[in-house]
Amino acid sequence: MENTSQNNTQVKRGLKQRHLTMIALGGTIGTGLFVTSGATISQAGPIGSLIAYAAIGLMVFFLMTSLGEMAAYLPISGSFSAFASRYVGKDFGFAMGWNYWFNDAITVAVEAATVGVVMGFWLPHVPSWIWSAISLILILLINLSSSRAYGEAEFWMSIVKVVAVFAFIIIGLLSIFGAFTWHGLNIGNNLSAGGHGGFVGGFAGILGVFMIAGFSFQGTEIVGIAAGESENPQVAVPKAIKQVFWRILIFYFISIFIIGALIYYKDPSLLAASTTNIAVAPFTLVFQHAGLAAAAAIMNAVILTSVISAANSWLYAGSRTLYAMANAGDAPKIFGITNKHGIPMNAVLATLAVGLLAFVTSIFGPNIYLYLVGASGLSGFLAWIGIAIVHFRFRRAYVAQGHKIEDLHYHARWFPVGPILALLMSIIIVIGQVTTISTDGGQGLQNIIITYLALPLFLILYFGYKFVKKTKTIPLEDVNLEHDFE
Repeated sequence: MENTSQNNTQVKRGLKQRHLTMIALGGTIGTGLFVTSGATISQAGPIGSLIAYAAIGLMVFFLMTSLGEMAAYLPISGSFSAFASRYVGKDFGFAMGWNYWFNDAITVAVEAATVGVVMGFWLPHVPSWIWSAISLILILLINLSSSRAYGEAEFWMSIVKVVAVFAFIIIGLLSIFGAFTWHGLNIGNNLSAGGHGGFVGGFAGILGVFMIAGFSFQGTEIVGIAAGESENPQVAVPKAIKQVFWRILIFYFISIFIIGALIYYKDPSLLAASTTNIAVAPFTLVFQHAGLAAAAAIMNAVILTSVISAANSWLYAGSRTLYAMANAGDAPKIFGITNKHGIPMNAVLATLAVGLLAFVTSIFGPNIYLYLVGASGLSGFLAWIGIAIVHFRFRRAYVAQGHKIEDLHYHARWFPVGPILALLMSIIIVIGQVTTISTDGGQGLQNIIITYLALPLFLILYFGYKFVKKTKTIPLEDVNLEHDFE
């Protein structure tokens, strides 16, 4: 990985095992768990929600093991587009890379805007854009320091989230066993959804929870992007990946069980919490019933940490994706240059600039901002679909070229069932989005366009590249499995 040219193009391996572990963990814990998890119970019932989260958790586990196998074999920073270009075709890598980078940059803006909303809980009279600007400066400084600085920031912010979840689980279980006074509590009635067997809304309700859970778990794939900057990726990446499923099981499964047991599915607070009303979020309610009067302020601080963590991670992921595309010839070479600390500064600044532009449009042009957010909405699911396809191709090419699966550093579980299942479930979630589109006010077509804008953009990138460059899918025998990046 040495480079003696004037302009360095290599990142540095500064991420330790504990950093990767917390990066993988941090991707699964956020406002989706702390705030909106209660809304899933009102939508599908306690048992329906548990089944939906278990299914999505299993899908994410298979996706992460697929990514882990490839990242352990070839640890490249910004791995999605690089793997897609190598194992499927340059056109697919080009579309996947730009799709994911665009999603990252827009999500930075979304998270920055959310910081302003969260800070309004304490200081409602201060303009929200000030807090958003401060958060953008903070994550910029972190990302321009070093990969280790990013890892340290994620490590400690994830610690805050983990402590909050463990505290909730302990207090929630104590409440179930009667340690705290909870007037009118009927656990059996709550878990059965009032005698409905724990299900509400049938399959449509569970499908809706699929989508909420899918959005909640987006970001776990960042551990694959970070593989190229891990000190020992062959060991660290698989170890972090293996733990994702169990964390999802512990944090989401037990938390939703507690919420379903303590709060009735028709409780108005569950729906109100879906609008990020911290005061009625299920985590806050459980803490309040346990006698913690400052529960809302505590949860708001945890959620603020989660949002800053998310913005920090998406800036990191976006910059490394752009960096990888530059090295592959799919983006201007200037974005592939790194400084003496191994940071692709130009890629970081470009990603933040797009995020900042998107944020400014939220102030002066909310309609434009709405379309930008909509265009990035399905990008994460398209990335998951891409991971499943790329891994399927990688494994087939590896065998076709005479290699033995036993020689891989890490083996994805249940191949080919895993990637096929993940692919089918991701497609179901994408198609199922149409069931959640509001047609109020006669704006059905506009809402459909906003929701599915990422799909035509991806197809335009893919077929546009294929038409201009006259590319074809790489035959399995010609797939590049060498460890030296082309």
